[in-house]
Parts: sequence; C-alpha cells; structure tokens
Amino acid sequence: MMRACRLREAGELVMKTGIIGLPQVGKSSLFRILTKSLAGHAFSNPREAHVGVAKVPDQRLDRLAALYQPKKLVHASVEYVDLGAIGQEALKETTYLGPLRQVDAVAHVLRAFEDSAVPSVGNLDPLADIKNVELDLMVSDLAQIEKRLERLAKDLKKTRSAELEREHDLLEKAKAHLESERPLRDMEINSEDKKRIRGFMFLSEKPMLYVLNISESGDLGRELENAVSKYQLSEISSRPRVASMAICGKVEAELAEMSDADAQEFLSSYGLKESGLMRLIRTTYGLLGLISFFTVGEDECRAWTIAASTRAVEAAGAIHSDLEKHFIRAETIRWDQLLEAGSEANARSRGTLRLEGKDYLVQDGDVMHIRHSG
Repeated sequence: MMRACRLREAGELVMKTGIIGLPQVGKSSLFRILTKSLAGHAFSNPREAHVGVAKVPDQRLDRLAALYQPKKLVHASVEYVDLGAIGQEALKETTYLGPLRQVDAVAHVLRAFEDSAVPSVGNLDPLADIKNVELDLMVSDLAQIEKRLERLAKDLKKTRSAELEREHDLLEKAKAHLESERPLRDMEINSEDKKRIRGFMFLSEKPMLYVLNISESGDLGRELENAVSKYQLSEISSRPRVASMAICGKVEAELAEMSDADAQEFLSSYGLKESGLMRLIRTTYGLLGLISFFTVGEDECRAWTIAASTRAVEAAGAIHSDLEKHFIRAETIRWDQLLEAGSEANARSRGTLRLEGKDYLVQDGDVMHIRHSG
C-alpha cells in the first residue's frame, strides 16, 4: 500500500499526486509522458494504480550546475499516480479508493479537445465535469463521516470523553459543510482540528489541480493562455488550495519523442518557451506547498524538497539525519547571489554568504552548506 507524504531514506519529502478524470480525457497518456513509463503500452487493469516519478524542472539548479560542472546533477521530483477513470462505482472499489486516499494532491484531467477518433458523451463541458467529479468525492467523504458519527454516538453513550466530543463536533461541522455542496478543502479549521481530520484522508480535502487538455491549433500559445477563462474555470481556480492550467496532450506526446533541440524548435513554432508538462510539474510542486533548497559542489549539485516554512535544522535532516542531530549552523546564500559572486569565496568576501541558526526558515532557492559536529 502507498503511504502519502513518505520520506526518502535521507529524509527528503516524497509527495504523491493522483491523476484522475472521466474516461477518454487523456489522463493515462499524460501520466506516461510525465513519468516516461510504459510508453506505448496499455495498462492491463484499469482499476490498478500505477506510480511514476517526474523530475521538477529548475533553471536555477541548471545554472548553478553550469557554474560548478558537477559530476552529478539531481533535480527534485514529484511522484504521480495514474488512478484511471473516476466515478461512483470506482469509488466503491477498494483497489481504486485506497490509492486515491493515499495521495497528497489530485490532478483532475479535463477533456477540452475535439477528436473524431475518441468518442465523447455530449458536448465538451469541463466545468460540468468538475462539478460531477467533485460531487462524487464529497458523497464518498459524507458516507465516511456518517459512518464514523454513528460509531462516535455509541462510544459517547458509554463514556464522556473531551477528545471524542471534539471529534464529534468537528465531524458534524464537516458534514454540514459537505451537505452545502462545498468540498472540505474550503472549510476553515484550526491546526489542532487539521490533525484530528488528517487520518480520515478525505478526498474533497485534498489540493486540486484542474488540467484542461485542449486541441492542437496554430495559435496554441494563446489558446493555452486563455483556456482557463474560456472554459469558465477562473472562479473555481481562485478557491483555496485549487489551481488550473491547460496543456495540449497531442503536442506533449510529440515532444516526448524528440531530442531537446528539436523539442525547443517545435515549441518555438507554436510561440512557446517550454512544454506544458514543465508548467504542470511546477504547478503541482507549488500546490503541494513544497520548496527547494540547493547543495552545490564539484561532486554534486542537488535540489532538496522540503515543505515551506521548514527550519534550517529540519532541512539539514532532509540531507541526512546526522546533520540534523549534530547541526551547528547553515552557511546560506540566495542562488542568484551565488551566481553573481561567481564562487562561495567571493560571496563570503562580499558578505552575502551568511550563517543561519537552527530556527532560520529556509527560503525557496537558498543554497546551503550545513556545519555540523558529527
């Protein structure tokens, strides 16, 4: 069984994003392109979850690597899970529901393309698809809450417990929220209640990325830019822990087969600077509340994944538990300041390389060297 928000051996965060959608929207093709897995092969079991890893593109790290010319370059990564076609029947099946509960965020792929070879049911209406799938997620959560409330009512008759009463009140609040047809990610709760609710792994509470899969066109750059407003997703995208974007799956499939040079030329012909997949991966990273800090040197330049607002001592633990245990100080500099200085020695002489204590909140793009007593 998958475990959401796992840690790598060194302590680095591993976050999973589940890819869902109605049939024939291009979700499995997107998964294959993102993770470069099983290209050209169909999955034998449409209900079975498939996991793959996508590298997080980062020009900051690439530029630092150009300065240091390291033997090894390691980008941050995000794990994606292809969960197949969603619906009320799928959500009743353990093989589908279990992996979906385990992911940290959800990418909902929406059909916004015309293709005579791929049948569609009715007119293309991504907003209606969003509402239908969101309702399915909320119904699943509501059933889970009602079942737990029944058990709590029995337990409270046997013994009065302050903690059980708090859980009961929280679930009643969540139940009323869902019955008003609002997902749980919209519900305002304090940090203590977030801890209480975490174990339920509610589906409608997860951060949501809506991915419009649009048709290929000669003016693709503009079409991609305008897709969210064209399909009336602007309002829903402004809600808490929600993001929307567009890709063209057909173009992304072609790009996946090209060399870097050919891909760049192909993108330029559409007026694009980068692939939609790069934007999708970065958007996923941001939606999960993740940032990167860097370690650099001639042996390795590497991006490390941590949650935003992580202290320096905890960031050291992402590299190795011993560094957290024996932490003294973190030599820290912004990535662009290091590039401008040309070396750590120059940065130190300029005063831009600074020493930070264990409670320093690491910023996205910090370059760090951990001083330790180990």
